[in-house]
Amino acid sequence: MSLSAELERALHYPLADQLPPRGGAIELAPGVKWVRMQLPFALDHINLWLLRDRIDGREGWTVVDTCIDHAESRAAWEQVFQQALDGLPVLRVLVTHMHPDHVGLAHWLCARWSTPEHECRLWMSGTDYQAARHACQVVNSFGGERLADYFRSHGMADEGDLTQIRDRKSYYRSLVPALPPSYARLMDGASVTIGGQAWRCIAGYGHSPEHIALYCEQRGVLISGDMVLPRISTNVSVYEMEPEADALTLFLDSLDRYLPLPADTLVLPSHGKPFTGLHTRIGQLHDHHRDRLDEVMEAAREKPVCAYDILPVLFKRPLDLHQTTFALGEAVAHLHRLWHGGRLRRARDGQGIWRFSVN
Repeated sequence: MSLSAELERALHYPLADQLPPRGGAIELAPGVKWVRMQLPFALDHINLWLLRDRIDGREGWTVVDTCIDHAESRAAWEQVFQQALDGLPVLRVLVTHMHPDHVGLAHWLCARWSTPEHECRLWMSGTDYQAARHACQVVNSFGGERLADYFRSHGMADEGDLTQIRDRKSYYRSLVPALPPSYARLMDGASVTIGGQAWRCIAGYGHSPEHIALYCEQRGVLISGDMVLPRISTNVSVYEMEPEADALTLFLDSLDRYLPLPADTLVLPSHGKPFTGLHTRIGQLHDHHRDRLDEVMEAAREKPVCAYDILPVLFKRPLDLHQTTFALGEAVAHLHRLWHGGRLRRARDGQGIWRFSVN
């Protein structure tokens, strides 16, 4: 049995291997439905949630997260509208964070379900709304010269890869072409009433600027977004816009904010299957990152290392360029936790590359 299999056996999946059908939904509890849509990436799906709601006397649904904007996801949503909404409208759209698979279709859903009598409003954190809005408006969103220079400074040397990154000037906008022009702000600790029940906002950091998870004490349910995933570890990266960030420390500290929740909380993650075993999974994630940090320290004891050097330390499988951009950001995050924590020092070498060495 592999280590990953051992870890997974420590969690419980109430629905076993059951998955929602394409264009349909599974009802997890009265008024809580699970929708699953395909993504054209290595991480090939996203989970979306339908919560039965009532706003200003109108009956309908709150949607949590949206998928990217492409023809297949719009078609899948049209099927969901026909098969899973019980003839009721979408009243609002809640988004956990600004990454494309979560916010890409928010503009379309809000426009699709707004009427003269009721505006279908986007709800998300202020920081992530503004970050998404900026990424939609600038030319070099998640690509361009600045990102190529940043990756070069952390050891990426292949000119073909760097050229592709320079030329990737509208990556975010290709998946999130627009945002609703207005929104309702979600804040840490705030309570959102959905279907007569209170859902508490829990902010998390390190994965996105201000990720919002939603916890309903009455139901014993946590919509965890990308902060707690059952089978994979959340991507935690440092990029050029905030190049000295200590994202991994922010993320690990954020995980501990879920520990006060009951051990039997049903976790609804954005990827993977609904599970129980929240406290166990948080411990697994802490162990995972502690082990990776120990491996990075071991590599740095042998010689000064850059982030590109430790990619094979952190990732044992081959990576394509798309995966490498995420992996390199995560390698920087691990090095920065050790650097900010005083265990490593950093300096630029003669080629302008950041090298990290043991103090």
